[in-house]
Amino acid sequence: MYNFESTHNYYNIVYVKLCIECGEQDLFYYNFRTMKKYPLVVLFLTIFIGLLGFGIIIPILPTYSKELGASNFETGMLASVYSLMTFLFAPLWGTLSDRIGRRPVIIYSIIITGLAYVMFSFADSLLILMLSRILAGIGSANISAAQAYIADITTPVNRVKNMGMIGAAFGLGFTFGPPVGGFLKSAYGVEMVGYVTAILCFINLIMAYFLLPESLKEKNRLKKYSFRPVRDLVHELKKPVIRELFTINFIFTVTFFMFQITSTLLWKERFGLTEKEIGYLFMYLGLLSAIIQGGLVGRLNKIFGEQKLLLAGNAFMAAGMLLLPFATKELFIVFNMIAIACIAVSNGCLTPGISSMLSQVADKKEQGQVLSMNQSFSSLGRVIGPALGGLLYGLNFHSPYIVGSFLMIIAFVIAGVLAKQKIKNIT
Repeated sequence: MYNFESTHNYYNIVYVKLCIECGEQDLFYYNFRTMKKYPLVVLFLTIFIGLLGFGIIIPILPTYSKELGASNFETGMLASVYSLMTFLFAPLWGTLSDRIGRRPVIIYSIIITGLAYVMFSFADSLLILMLSRILAGIGSANISAAQAYIADITTPVNRVKNMGMIGAAFGLGFTFGPPVGGFLKSAYGVEMVGYVTAILCFINLIMAYFLLPESLKEKNRLKKYSFRPVRDLVHELKKPVIRELFTINFIFTVTFFMFQITSTLLWKERFGLTEKEIGYLFMYLGLLSAIIQGGLVGRLNKIFGEQKLLLAGNAFMAAGMLLLPFATKELFIVFNMIAIACIAVSNGCLTPGISSMLSQVADKKEQGQVLSMNQSFSSLGRVIGPALGGLLYGLNFHSPYIVGSFLMIIAFVIAGVLAKQKIKNIT
C-alpha cells in the first residue's frame, strides 16, 4: 500500500540535504513556507465546499421538497436533519481523528459529502432526499478535524488567525451558495445542483490526497471510541473553562440562527424587501464575515488578545440584534447596515477565538475530541435557534431580537468572568 506520509517525509529530508549542501538556504526556506501553506488551502476548500453545498441547498430545499409532496413538518425536518447529523457525528470524527490521524478523517468525510450530493441529484422521492441530507450532515461534521489539524501545525500566536480562515470559508460558502444554487436550478435543473457540488468535492478529494500530509505526530491509539454524543457533551461541560467557552459558543449560535430565520420574515413583511434584495443583505453579511475572519482577526488578536476579543464579540452581537427590529423605513438602510456589520464583527471575533482558546486549554491528545464536542454543541444550537426564533417571532416581531440580545449579555458576563481567571496556556 502507498505510504503517503513516509514518502512525503523522505523527499522533504532529501530536499533539505540538497539545499544545505548546495548552499541554497533561501530556496529551501522559500519552498518550506510555500509547502506549509498547502494544508491551509486544502482545509479552506474543504470547509468552503461543505458550506457552499449547505448554502446552495438553502433556496432550493423548501420548494423542491414541496414538489415531492412534503408537508410543512417534513420540510422542516429536511432543513434541520443536516444540523442534527452534525451534532451527532462531530464527536465521532473528532475522536477518530485523535486515534487514526486528521488526514484520513478529512478524506473519508469528503468522500461521504460527495456521495451525498450525487444522491441529491437522483432524489426523486422524499426518502432519498432525506438520506442525502443525512449523509451531507455526517460528512460536513468534519470541521472539528480541520480545526484540530490547524491546532497541530500552528503556534498559539498564529492560531486565531488560522482558525479565522475556517470562519472565512464559512462566510464565503454562505455568501455564494444561495445565488449559485438558484442559478443552477433555474438554468439547468435541480440535478445539476448536486452534480456541480459533487464535482467540487472530487476536486477537494484529489487535493487532500496529494497535498495534505498528516499533522498529528502522536496518535492516541488507546483512546476509547464511543458514540455517546449527549453523555460525552455532559462530560466536557463539567470541565472548567471548556464549559464556559462551550456555553458562549452555544448562546452565540442560537442567537445567530434566530437572526437568520427571522430576519428574512422581518425584511419582507415589515420593510417590503424582495427575495433578491434579502439575498444581497445576506451576501453583505457573508462578505464582511469573510473579510474580518480571513484578514483582520489575526491582527486584532495580536493587539487586544483572545479574551478581549471574546468580550467584544458578545457586545457587538447584542448591539446588532437590538438595532434590527427598531429601524424605521426612513432609516432602514443605515440601521441594518450597522446591525449586520456588528453581527459580522461578532462572528469574526467569537468563532476563531473560541476555537483557538479551546485548542490551547485542551489536552494535546484530546484536541480533536474537545473541538468536535464544541462543533456538536454548536450544531445543537443550529437546531434550537431557528425553532426558538420562529416561535418568538410569531408572538411579536421584536421578541427574537430582544431575547437574542439578552442572551448575548449573559454570554458577555460569562466571558467577563472568564477574562478575570488565569487561564493556562492563554496569554
